[in-house]
Amino acid sequence: MAGRSYFEVLTEAIDTIAREGYQSPEQIDYWTDQIRRAAERSLRSETEIEAAVRDALGAIYRKNVEMGGILQRMSGVSAYTLERMKPELHAELGRRIAASLDLIKLNREQSIERTKQRFRGWATSIPAGGSDTVERREEKKQIRKALASASFEERRVTIDQGHKLFNAINTTVAVNGGAIGGVWKSHKFQVGYNGRVDHNARDDHFFLVRDSWAHKAGLVKPNKNGYTDDVEQPGQLPFCRCSWKYVMSLRSVPPECLTEKGKKALAEARRKIANAA
Repeated sequence: MAGRSYFEVLTEAIDTIAREGYQSPEQIDYWTDQIRRAAERSLRSETEIEAAVRDALGAIYRKNVEMGGILQRMSGVSAYTLERMKPELHAELGRRIAASLDLIKLNREQSIERTKQRFRGWATSIPAGGSDTVERREEKKQIRKALASASFEERRVTIDQGHKLFNAINTTVAVNGGAIGGVWKSHKFQVGYNGRVDHNARDDHFFLVRDSWAHKAGLVKPNKNGYTDDVEQPGQLPFCRCSWKYVMSLRSVPPECLTEKGKKALAEARRKIANAA
């Protein structure tokens, strides 16, 4: 049956079992193995998957790091600072590619295993001699569902790892560039996105970056939300699309997060700007 499509092999397997019924474990093993082989042939090769993952995540890296797109999200961070962090950011790209490939491989194996289990469960239920009452088309549809999800899961994994890569780049650049705090962005109004309830509740809430230059200087203090590392990070949980919008200057810090020393420093900075104008 080499070269035959998954649909053709599955159709013959179901027709044969419906006609002959369950005969022996060897009979089921044979057809299960044929279905597995055909299923594997129907999916993209590991080489094709790796190329697609590298292209997708590489595009995110190139846009934000090599082309400097991440700097547009945070004024005050220099191109020199970004250049200095490139080895660390490139290593994160490698980790995200490896994680994606591992998850896709696992999901593929699970999809094929569910396909085999579904076929075995159905095939062993058909009495010897076969049955004319078997809904072959419906059963074929149900068995194909498990494998049909494999391609969908490949895309989901790549998209999710892309969000994780972006958030890692965003946080690394921001913290090394002197971020004082972060505003949680939940994307709760994005059409088709069903965000977690607690993540949606954090939308537009400000969190302080622990041990930032302003924190160490005694210019800022946490509000009721605390620090950015007090909560799980955006993109940390599966399929989370949240992100931080980092704050780089004292003038963007909420008043309740400024200490008296911070308020004086901000007032002095504003006075100097006004005099310079």
